[in-house]
Amino acid sequence: MVKPLPRLRLQGFNNLTKALSFNIYDVCFAASEDERRRYIEYIDEAYNADRLTQILTDVAEIIGANILNIARQDYDPQGASVTILISEEPVIDKKDAGKEIISDAVVAHMDKSHITVHTYPETHPDNGIATFRADIDVATCGVISPLKALNYLIESFESDIVVMDYRVRGFTRDIKGRKHYIDHKIHSIQDYLAKNIKSRYEMIDVNVYQENIFHSKMHLKEFDLDTYLFEEKAKNLSFKERMKIEARLKREIEELYHGRNLAD
Repeated sequence: MVKPLPRLRLQGFNNLTKALSFNIYDVCFAASEDERRRYIEYIDEAYNADRLTQILTDVAEIIGANILNIARQDYDPQGASVTILISEEPVIDKKDAGKEIISDAVVAHMDKSHITVHTYPETHPDNGIATFRADIDVATCGVISPLKALNYLIESFESDIVVMDYRVRGFTRDIKGRKHYIDHKIHSIQDYLAKNIKSRYEMIDVNVYQENIFHSKMHLKEFDLDTYLFEEKAKNLSFKERMKIEARLKREIEELYHGRNLAD
């Protein structure tokens, strides 16, 4: 467990903004047009707006945030989005003392703390590669930290590749007027990952410590072809077919992981 810095006595509200962003990729091989269609249908059902809302609601609970408002949408032909506005403390309407009623005015002014997810399922008609990408952002203001939800989010999706960015923005003042640009110790996003996740993934960092910017990305260490085949088993394929599909999948993973296309 990473230890926080000693608690600061602040002049007022903690104005630091902590933002955690994910790109999570699931890679699959679907050989035929029908298989690719069913893969998209499967992803759309597994990660529809209702399921994503539940995941983000769990995230809010994990980080200790209070939900102010939820907006969600499923798209045609595919994909879904959910946005949840959150606050650090419960918000009580002054007109309804004793009742936890959130006013419209408060909802409109709390959008600097939010949790969002957008999904992007897609397939390639020529080489059978299908990918599912989920973009997730958790931005908080105050003492609550999005890093607490790190492991839960990785486990909630079929995460072959995960690209993470964490940044602390702004400043907060202590009672002596001194500005503080971060309120917790962090060397790497990896510091906050569970041991079982670290053991499954290869990881690299690109950090800019003086700017409080932290970047980590990871991909699964083990490659089991069966886990990447949709509606098919490796044992039913010829050796030549297995090698061809495996090469395509590994290339896709490599390109997504490094964020650039490999030379042909």
